[in-house]
Amino acid sequence: MITTAQISEILGGHVVGNDGDKIGKVEQVYLDDVTGEPSWVTVKTGLFGSSESFVPLDAATVEGENVRVPYDKHKVKDAPRIDDADQSLSPQEEDELYAYYGVGTTGTTGTTGTTGTVGTTGTTGTTTTTGTGDVAGTSRTDRRADDDASVVLSEEEVNVGTRRREAGRVRLRKYVVTEQVTKTVPVQREEVRIEREPISEADGVRVEDFGDDEAVVTLHEDEVVVDKKARAVERVSLGTETVTDQQTVTEEVRKERADTDVDGDTTRH
Repeated sequence: MITTAQISEILGGHVVGNDGDKIGKVEQVYLDDVTGEPSWVTVKTGLFGSSESFVPLDAATVEGENVRVPYDKHKVKDAPRIDDADQSLSPQEEDELYAYYGVGTTGTTGTTGTTGTVGTTGTTGTTTTTGTGDVAGTSRTDRRADDDASVVLSEEEVNVGTRRREAGRVRLRKYVVTEQVTKTVPVQREEVRIEREPISEADGVRVEDFGDDEAVVTLHEDEVVVDKKARAVERVSLGTETVTDQQTVTEEVRKERADTDVDGDTTRH
């Protein structure tokens, strides 16, 4: 028998048959009106889960988040259909389901967790059962033992981090440019200067030949010579450094809130 404390464990789990195969996902858990203990579970069956079948929990066991029942998938799939699985079961619907699963027959009392009368000895007795209580399901509010209804409020939180990505590439290359360089250098040249000096016989200079004569003087000057050669003047390298900036991130988050509505008077909490 499954207790109310185990409802949260099985919601979202699966119903597993006696052959170990999964019959379907747990959809809703029905509580008994009198004891408040789980008495039925519904599971999606049929093509694409279009039908919802009831399975009794009298002989069921909890295995992790799954519920193991002593029936196979075909047995559960062919169970009597209940038109509105979101409402309480009527005594007639319970009787029909109990008879189908073979629970509470041959003059025994009603199933554990229901209130019934003893059937006639030796015959197939019918049980007078009260309808089961509210449904505990993934889309409905769970009913606690103290009849307090509760909902779970959730909210989103923003987690901001960083991740490294490539921001661009830098290439280092060299190329040739032409500039004009002007330098001034001193240059020298020789020029002819005529000097005249009077002489006499007393100076011992004799005139041997009278006539034409000539003297040659060689003149010199500096010539500007330009020579170019390449030399290394500087090394340029690429490196990286890390700088830290501040960025502000704005993001919308959703929060769930609860309110109560009593006779049209809504109060937010």
